[in-house]
Amino acid sequence: MTRTRAPILFWIVVVLLILWGLSGTVGFYMSLSEATRAQMSAYDRSLYENAPGWYMPVYGVAVWGGLFGSVLLLLRRRIARWFYVASLVAVVVMFGWTFAMTDLIAVKGVATAVAFPILIALIGAFEIWFAGYAERRGWIG
Repeated sequence: MTRTRAPILFWIVVVLLILWGLSGTVGFYMSLSEATRAQMSAYDRSLYENAPGWYMPVYGVAVWGGLFGSVLLLLRRRIARWFYVASLVAVVVMFGWTFAMTDLIAVKGVATAVAFPILIALIGAFEIWFAGYAERRGWIG
């Protein structure tokens, strides 16, 4: 399939997705910082300290997969969609473990504990959809 000229809306969405990916990456590295953890509540700090060894690598896949997907979308590469898929799978694994294996919802309440993870998953689903839409329109290939 040959690429066609992408409309300005494509470029706006791509830039917004890159900014979203960068914010996730900053959050990831901040969560690794001792200074950041020192500012957390004892409960939040214990969540990080008691997470299984695979948790932070999966978190990395979630944020880096999304950011790389967005950069690949900027470069108009079809493979961007698969980076977004990997990112969303990692998000589901991460939050699935968090909600199933911790008392986060009981401690913080449903609205506080679930709202942002739902937003993250919805944006991840949008990224996958948008990459597919861009491919069908010939904007990437």
